[in-house]
Amino acid sequence: MSSNINVLQVIPKLGYGGAETGCYDIAHYLPENNCKSFIVTSGGELTKFIDKKKVKLIRLPVQSKNPILIFFNSIILIGIILFFNITIVHARSRAPAWSCLLATKLTRRKFVTTFHGTYNFSGKLKKFYNSVMVRSDLIIAGSNFIFSHIKENYSELLTLKKKFLVIFRGINVDYFDPSSKLEEDEKKLLTKWEINKEKKIILVPGRLTSWKGQEMLIEAINLIKVELGYEAFHLVILGSHQGRDLYKKKLIRITEQHRLTNQIKFIDQCKDMALAYKVSDIVISPSIEPEAFGRVAVEAQSMEKLIIASNIGGSNETIINEKTGFLFEAGDVNSLSKKIIQAITMDESSLKLMGKEGRKNIIKKFNVEKMCFSTYSEYKRLVN
Repeated sequence: MSSNINVLQVIPKLGYGGAETGCYDIAHYLPENNCKSFIVTSGGELTKFIDKKKVKLIRLPVQSKNPILIFFNSIILIGIILFFNITIVHARSRAPAWSCLLATKLTRRKFVTTFHGTYNFSGKLKKFYNSVMVRSDLIIAGSNFIFSHIKENYSELLTLKKKFLVIFRGINVDYFDPSSKLEEDEKKLLTKWEINKEKKIILVPGRLTSWKGQEMLIEAINLIKVELGYEAFHLVILGSHQGRDLYKKKLIRITEQHRLTNQIKFIDQCKDMALAYKVSDIVISPSIEPEAFGRVAVEAQSMEKLIIASNIGGSNETIINEKTGFLFEAGDVNSLSKKIIQAITMDESSLKLMGKEGRKNIIKKFNVEKMCFSTYSEYKRLVN
């Protein structure tokens, strides 16, 4: 049976971030439910994995914040909407959302936005630019933390005509499944990282940027070394500096100053993140500013790994403290070091038990099927 719901998602780039993978997952879910699926994007690594038989991919410079290009994109989007008889336009970032807002107003189509982050603002102009994300018919927040942020900062734009709800991001629990990884591949990765498995491995995934808390983490590792008197584990900081050369050099300098170069490894990237989690024993997300959702915490739990994260933002919603992981006081080096010591001194059976509880938690609340079904259900309600 064919559906009259044709959904166009618009996103700046299709990389491997939470917003991008969510867009990708929903795009491939819709055709399985008799909907036609379209994506407009400027490009990105994830585009090569799109099933062209299921999803129509259209390239436009929607990543640009140039007002002239935003207007140009809106004109092209009007043509796309009319030609393909698009029913719903779903924007996932601010610049393309302005193009989508104009296009949907002129074509009288339903407009959906997903608020993926807190979008800082220091003045009225920036707040106005951000506000496009709440000028839609359906506003989706990726977590309760984001929901509260929107209510606190954009309440004047939330009318009774708009629907505003939380749909938690979901991950592919089949991909992030510890049983799907081969021991041979684990050994190859450890060899590549030049790590012997005689000690526990702590993994810290995330791009290298100051608010992700890597600097504070290194200070915590130094405190642990001083307290224990030896290097009790390997620490892998996994992530690209994305052009922040000075910040990476600063992290390396601090590591050298504390004589931690034998304990801490910096790895730029890993194409198989599930495998990276699998070879690890403990995962840390030390952000000093709130994570909108906290994908690392969810992926780690799905891989049955104990997660240590700061007690702000999305981590509060995805981690069951003392059951699936540990929450520490955000920005507090001493609090973090104590949690790490607590984790590394746990016996194997307790570690495994927390890991099992973590996976149960993610399968129940944060799997990709649930996210896709909830979004699709809201699309249907909006059209009807």
